[in-house]
Order: sequence, then C-alpha cells, then structure tokens
Amino acid sequence: MRLSLANLSRLPADIRRPAYDVASAQVGVVHLGVGAFHRAHQAVYLDDCLARGAAGWAVCGASLRSPDTSEALDPQDGLYTLAVRSGAGDDLRVIGSLRRLLVAPRDPAALLAVMCDPNVRIVTLTVTEKGYCHDPATGTLDEAHPDIIADLANPSAPRSAPGFLVEALARRRAAGVAPFTVLCCDNLPANGETVARVVARFAALRDPDLGRWVEAEVAFPCTMVDRIVPATTDADRAVVAGRLGMEDAWPVMAEPFTQWVVEDRFPAGRPPLEEVGAELVADVRPYELMKLRLLNGSHSTLAYLGYLAGKETIADTMAEPAFQKLVARLQDEEVTSTVPAPPGANLTAYKQALRERFANPALKHRTWQIAMDGSQKLPQRLLSPIRDRLAAGAPIGFLALGVAGWMRYVSGTDEKGSAIDVRDPLAARFKAVAEVAGPDAERLADGLLAVREVFGADLPADPRFTGAVKAALGRLYAQGAAASVDAATRG
Repeated sequence: MRLSLANLSRLPADIRRPAYDVASAQVGVVHLGVGAFHRAHQAVYLDDCLARGAAGWAVCGASLRSPDTSEALDPQDGLYTLAVRSGAGDDLRVIGSLRRLLVAPRDPAALLAVMCDPNVRIVTLTVTEKGYCHDPATGTLDEAHPDIIADLANPSAPRSAPGFLVEALARRRAAGVAPFTVLCCDNLPANGETVARVVARFAALRDPDLGRWVEAEVAFPCTMVDRIVPATTDADRAVVAGRLGMEDAWPVMAEPFTQWVVEDRFPAGRPPLEEVGAELVADVRPYELMKLRLLNGSHSTLAYLGYLAGKETIADTMAEPAFQKLVARLQDEEVTSTVPAPPGANLTAYKQALRERFANPALKHRTWQIAMDGSQKLPQRLLSPIRDRLAAGAPIGFLALGVAGWMRYVSGTDEKGSAIDVRDPLAARFKAVAEVAGPDAERLADGLLAVREVFGADLPADPRFTGAVKAALGRLYAQGAAASVDAATRG
C-alpha cells in the first residue's frame, strides 16, 4: 500500500495529516527546484497556511534537472511525510501543499503555462547557488554560462531558472497579467537583490525594454531560511514505512528547528506566513548575515575538515572535543565581530543553539553532502568574514583553516590516498590544478587562489590571507585534519 489521497484515512492516529481538503487546494505558488529542503521548509509553512483556511496558496513544484521527485511523488498525489528528528524520536506528519509536480526539461511549455496563470502570484526558488548562473564573486549574471547562451538563443524553451523567470514574466506582460513576486530561498548574499540583478540583466539582454520593466515592476524580496535537512536514505524510508503502515517513496527528514525570515514586499499578495511562524520584516540583511556566517560558515568548516578526518556526519564530527572547540572559537573569536545582531537577537544564545543542532545525533547530515558546490558557497560563508577581519587588522586563523580544509578537499584525494567524489561546478578546474600541484601545499594553494571566481583579485594579493591559508594547508598535509584541528584549538 502506498501513501496517497485515497489512503490518508488509513494512517495511524499518531501521524498528523493535512487539516484541509487537499484535492481542492488551488495552486498560487510555483516553486523551482523542488527538492528535500523545499519540502521540509517552505512547503510546510504553506501547508500550515492552507490548514488555517488561506485558500489558493498550494504549490506547483518543478524540477529543473532531475525527474526523481516527480516520479516518486506523482503516484502519491504529491503527498509525502516530514519526519522531524530529535533525541526524543521522530515526529511524523504528512504534507499536502504540493499539488502538482513538473519536470522542466521534459515539458518546458507546461511549466511556463503554470507560471503564466494569473492565480500564481509568487514564484519561489531553491535551485542552489549554482542554479542562478551567476558569478559568486561579483553577484552578476554569468553571460558566458552555457544555459544562459542557450536560453537567449531559444527563449521559448528555457533551461535555466533566469530563463524560465524572464520568459514567464515576458508572457505575462504581453497578456496584461500582473507579474508574480520572485522569492529566492537559497543562501545567496542579499538573495533578493542578487536574483533581481541577474534576472533584470538577462531580460535586458533579450530586450532592453523588458529589462527596464523587470527592474521597475517585479518584486524580489530578500529571505533567510534555516533548517537542517539531511538526504533521505533507504533506512529512513524503511522507518517511515513502518510507522505509516504503507510506503512513502520519498519522505524528508529534518531537525525540529525551522526559521523563515521574509522581507514583507509582495505587490501581488501573499499567504499569511506571519500566522504560521515566519518572521515578516523590513530588512532581512542582519538575519541573513548572522546565518550565513555563524551557521553556514561553521557548517562548511566542519564538513571539509570532518570529511578529511574520516567523519561521515556532522554529528560524528561534533562528537570530537577538538571539533567542538573549533566551532566555538571560530564563532566567538573571529566571526561574531563581523555580525551585527539582528533586532531582538541574542548572538550568544544563537551560537549555543547552533552547536546543539550540529551535535544532534538523530540527524545523519553527511559531511560529503554539505561539502558540495563549495566554490559557490565559500565567498559568502568564509571569505566575506575574512575580508572584514583583514580590514580590521584582526586574526583569521580559524577561518583560514576552514579555507585550507576546502582546498585539501577539492584536491580530490583524501588522507588515505583514496579519491574524493568532488561535486562542484568547477571540479574539473580544481582537478587540473591538483594534478599539476601534487601533494604540495604551496603549489596547490597558488593554483586554487588563481581561481578568481572564488577568491576575486584582492585576497590572493594579500599576504596576510595567503600566508595564513598556506600555513594551515601545509599542516593539513603534514599532520592530517584531526591533528591540525586539535593543535589549532590548543593555542
């Protein structure tokens, strides 16, 4: 038996289910990049809105690459289980807000048609940093990106997120339909502003008038999202099936903590997110900076160094006292000084909560998963606070160790001589650098520092930065990650 609308009534009494008529829920949101994070975060808030009677805010989810989500959930009428994991066990809930699933490469026309529906007033995105086809170092459109070139040549059958957004907006404009609001839910610096810049530039390349219209008429609110969502395993599926008494092909796992901070700027209307736990604010930037630098920066540092030390998950890594000290000293001694506290926030309590979340043994968040796409993440997570520290003449030892951990990781060979499966848009370039450098820290660092898309021109020219990174990388090669972390936290 499979989870579906027909079988909802057969669920055990302890499994929460949608408190509204799922079959009649009308789509008002299109989500690009429908994956585990969206299903454990934004879709849950919208499920709560629907349960409170806010009709018209169900979701049409679209995958821009893989059909996996659609193939798993279509037979389930879009239903899936959210398992919230803590030391007390799993709290299971069936989510019904995802009412339609599309696979963009299979039928781009179908996705464009939904995006042009006047009932759709918001398009949300979690396509990861690389999905915006932008230069992370400058925050501008990468006009040489293959998908951008293809979408400019054939705008009616787009491949990229900017291509779909602009084509749908152009069609709505031509039909006299008000534009939707574009709500980025990815970890980009000033994410709404960044996506606005990328989309307006793409539109201007198609048609200068269209570019001006996008700049003037389309809202791109900034957001900050936070919830740890590990990849679902077969063991997770088995546990969920045992609890449900039926199969769920793709449940999602998540920690109890969830946060969504949203700039309240929706000309076409929005669901009552403030009634279901989201924070609607005038300025998201302080929250975003706090999360990017304290949470994401620590997470990436733990991922690279933990992986190199042979740790499969973040919780495994945090079980080691030296790594606990590393996170505490990284946050307290280097990062906090670069983070102005958002209104009402207590940074000390926030940092303590982060450390407890990282150590949650119920979450199997793999270091390898977090290590993906580092070239897109490093600039805002570690390099931006490094720039602030250097400007203040302050030490960067722990931040530099995180950067060195990334360099050692993308070399593609671990401490035992085994290959690392490096998943990154620039993986081929990193491999070429590593093949020339060999196990030589100085040469590897020089080669990677020349990748301007990551480091820009300023940091490679600053001996305070290059010296700290090369010294840390040298220790990683000579001593290994575990010993390097232990030595760094003893000082």
